[in-house]
Amino acid sequence: MLIKKAEDIRSSEITSKSLYLNRRKFLAGAAIAGVAAATGVGLREVVTPSTTVLAGAKIDGIKKSPLSTTETVTPYKDVTHYNNYYEFSTSKDEPAELAKNFRTQPWKVKIDGLVDKKQDLDVDTILKMAPAEERIYRHRCVEGWSIVVPWVGFPLSELIKRVNPTSKAKFLEFTTLYDLNQMPGQQRHVLEWPYVEGLRMDEAMHPLALLCFGMYGEELPNQDGAPLRIIVPWKYGFKSAKAIVRIRFTDKQPVNTWNISAPTEYGFYSNVNPNVDHPRWSQAKERRLGEFLKRPTLMFNGYGDQVASLYNGMDLKKDF
Repeated sequence: MLIKKAEDIRSSEITSKSLYLNRRKFLAGAAIAGVAAATGVGLREVVTPSTTVLAGAKIDGIKKSPLSTTETVTPYKDVTHYNNYYEFSTSKDEPAELAKNFRTQPWKVKIDGLVDKKQDLDVDTILKMAPAEERIYRHRCVEGWSIVVPWVGFPLSELIKRVNPTSKAKFLEFTTLYDLNQMPGQQRHVLEWPYVEGLRMDEAMHPLALLCFGMYGEELPNQDGAPLRIIVPWKYGFKSAKAIVRIRFTDKQPVNTWNISAPTEYGFYSNVNPNVDHPRWSQAKERRLGEFLKRPTLMFNGYGDQVASLYNGMDLKKDF
């Protein structure tokens, strides 16, 4: 047998670390499924918060939403241990540990800009604005991985209507907490802090846009955006701002953080579009966490029937 020396092996012949780890996840998932079948325990019971030490306070009175997908929910442990949260770390597996003592109480959200009712709202006041509902959404990361999560919250439009935006308000700008002591990732200049994201008013008012404070029937874990974040399921994940402390209504398009960092790679709209590649990789396929094989990426992340009309007449390759 011919044994190649290290210097003779091309990089294309080496199994990537991410692929190797995903294969291990796939095999581990199969083992869990086998245990569930053998013991008579449902797979969802194996992978939900009730079986982990991370479980938060349960949220009572949650309504099921007809907007939910019927796809298989991603295991809770995957969603809470594989996080893009640069305020804590650029590594996917570190935010869970680094955010465990993150303080989410007391917490206020400043509402200002072009609204009649400027105010500083306590997060508990916000949570009481509308009944909590569970929405099982697909969530797609620009890096090529995806998840399906039962988020808990209520339509972002409920908050918008209560603060009465003026007729000049065309956009919402979301700002994440800036706290060097609590968020060690902000001590590094990998991005411009604090983190800022934005939506057009019609996007923010769309029924799918969710003001989110829980998942899997419980309060959001710190590493997943507690105590308050948004979920915009037809856009790449970085559009869904976490740990929100300010919502500003403006007549000008916000300059979002990733667009500042790499304007040719991350546009303002960031709609999931398999036909527009990231400059450094294809967006045509995605890998669901916990699975080994890739699947085709869906236009608007599969929500085209609901949201495509928002972009009629727009060049989605130019307005990426």
